[in-house]
Amino acid sequence: MAKQFTLGKEERLKSRKQTEQLFSVGKKFTLAPFRVYYLQNSAENFLFKVGAGVSTKSFKKATDRNRIKRLIRETYRLQKSVLPERLKDQKMHLNFFIIYTGKELPDYKVVYDKMGKLLDKLCTLIQEIN
Repeated sequence: MAKQFTLGKEERLKSRKQTEQLFSVGKKFTLAPFRVYYLQNSAENFLFKVGAGVSTKSFKKATDRNRIKRLIRETYRLQKSVLPERLKDQKMHLNFFIIYTGKELPDYKVVYDKMGKLLDKLCTLIQEIN
């Protein structure tokens, strides 16, 4: 039985080639304070691969950028079960990258709430594709 609330190495978007393809060919949408790039991918082991990023322009200190990325990954990890439940019927694999575009350090509650809305919007956009 797979663990429900994990974000393993296999689920993270780490390939430079896939990331570059995602930013050049993929579609995007904005849900303040996030911008999301997503792209349907060829068949892989996992349905979803996710990456997170923060602008160096907005946050000069690496500790601030790392904290925001940890918040994004943590809130995604806790709410990611929404994606497979809504997209069980559709046989597709998805890569997506979440970029924080805000100017100040966010609270956990704000990121958690926005991540829920972001995943809902991503589900609806994916359903429209198919």
